[in-house]
Amino acid sequence: MIALSLAGCLVLTGCNKQQTEKTDTAEHTQEWKTAETTPFGRYPEEVIYTLGKMTGMNNSNLPKGDTYEDNGYTRYLKKQLNIQNKDVFEAGENDNYQETVSMTIASRELPDVMVVNDMDMLQLLVDNDLIEDLTQVYEDCTSSRIKDIYNSYGSEILDNVTFDGKLMALPETNIDDGPSLCWLRKDWMDKLGLDAPETVEDVENIVHEFVQKDPGGNGKGETVGLVCDDELTGGCGYSYEYQNDIIFASFGAFPKQWIYNKDGEVVYGSVQNEAKAALGKLRQMYQQGTLDNNFLMRESSNIIELIVSGKCGSFFGPWWSPNNPLMSAMQKNPNAEWQPYLIQTDKDGQTSFASQNPNDKYVVVRKGYKHPEIVMKIVSVLFDDLRYDEEDVREMERYYQDNVDPTARPLAINVDYKDALMRCYDSLKDAIQGRKKLEDLGLLEGAYYISCSKYLDRKKDTSAQKSWEDWAAYASRMTACSVLRKGQTRQVKSLFFGETKTMKSNWWRLEELEKKAYLEIVTGQKPLSYFDEFVKEWNRQGGEKIRGEVAQELKGK
Repeated sequence: MIALSLAGCLVLTGCNKQQTEKTDTAEHTQEWKTAETTPFGRYPEEVIYTLGKMTGMNNSNLPKGDTYEDNGYTRYLKKQLNIQNKDVFEAGENDNYQETVSMTIASRELPDVMVVNDMDMLQLLVDNDLIEDLTQVYEDCTSSRIKDIYNSYGSEILDNVTFDGKLMALPETNIDDGPSLCWLRKDWMDKLGLDAPETVEDVENIVHEFVQKDPGGNGKGETVGLVCDDELTGGCGYSYEYQNDIIFASFGAFPKQWIYNKDGEVVYGSVQNEAKAALGKLRQMYQQGTLDNNFLMRESSNIIELIVSGKCGSFFGPWWSPNNPLMSAMQKNPNAEWQPYLIQTDKDGQTSFASQNPNDKYVVVRKGYKHPEIVMKIVSVLFDDLRYDEEDVREMERYYQDNVDPTARPLAINVDYKDALMRCYDSLKDAIQGRKKLEDLGLLEGAYYISCSKYLDRKKDTSAQKSWEDWAAYASRMTACSVLRKGQTRQVKSLFFGETKTMKSNWWRLEELEKKAYLEIVTGQKPLSYFDEFVKEWNRQGGEKIRGEVAQELKGK
């Protein structure tokens, strides 16, 4: 009897064990399924993915001890998703990243995930069937907020990475930065009794007074006019410093952009008569010394030194110029007062600028990788969950306050709303004026609110030690953005950012021709009338053929 009872217990124990194992297996399988088909589902076991890592300057300003494989972002992803990157290469975007990616593609030995910063490379990966179709994992594993962010750019941003109906990459988003601002030494203006500028002519007059009357006490002939680099213009709406897009726009010119002319034809802005008129103005400013006479010889570091040392009190730059170069300038001379101004370019008082490329970096996944959904989950966690919903963000707040570069993220991209700049400004303004609480703000907004509040507190207490990081946060996110918010702007749509067949062989030559002609006209080496010869040569060397190809591509969209 005892033996029978014992046997029965063993049978029951065996059944229970089998049932438990089945239940555990089912739960484990469900955990994997949830992780692989939802934005925020955590993998039940650690998933290691190999990464081609785009890095930043100075180790992305990471805190001591942090690396690209072990930092605040990677630790957060490990906590939320149970994933870990293993970098197979690390290269800077401005150094040898593109060359490294090219060699990787040529070897056909791709990491599981990498960022591609060239549309031609993306096309090459697609043509050679080296990367995964992300269509389904985008639908399954991209959060609703991230989808909403992409939708804020219209269909164009995802269309750019869709080939034969398949989504082959996850694109970065480039938010609207608005037009360039004119940054001027307000203390110099006050000393000379000069009013705030509204037009290019006003800027020209102010800079002329700076150069002639030397309000900074640099000595005769030592104060430099408006600084610029030898590109002259990068295309209005781009985050470029030391370029003259506003001057070109005041003549209705948008160099380096494919736009519609008044007749609705697709044209290249650099070869239009409006550009000729703008070059005439820059030529005049150069002759008068209002435009830095030595700009051809200056590297970016030389320009920054002129601003920091107080020998220059004027430049065109984006809203974030307080971060660089002005933070260094304020450290050097705390009594300097730099003020941004939105310059009118149109007769109706508006400021026109060209729209920018909505995306120029693309995240791709190696063909055959087991977890292609991982990139959607990373983006959803870093740019949705972490930025908006996570409560314990102290480490990330310190990253923002310590100016850790975004390239510290495993994926060196940004994904944010098209109007993110103004969204952030409006939230900060509400918080500073008491209409919002800190806990109502997202990660980015909260970090800037803390910095701006510290700046305002120190401003009241003159004995407090100044933090120029906090000054830069306020000057960029509040002062400059307030100018943009109050101003009237008009965005001119740039039509094409791709590469046509003839561009592949001829564009570099046409770019060199354009740059040489522009510089020779501005510096007086060629007469203004030479512009017409340049346009003829540009067309002859393939420009007109390319214009036709661009127009044809736009018809197909």
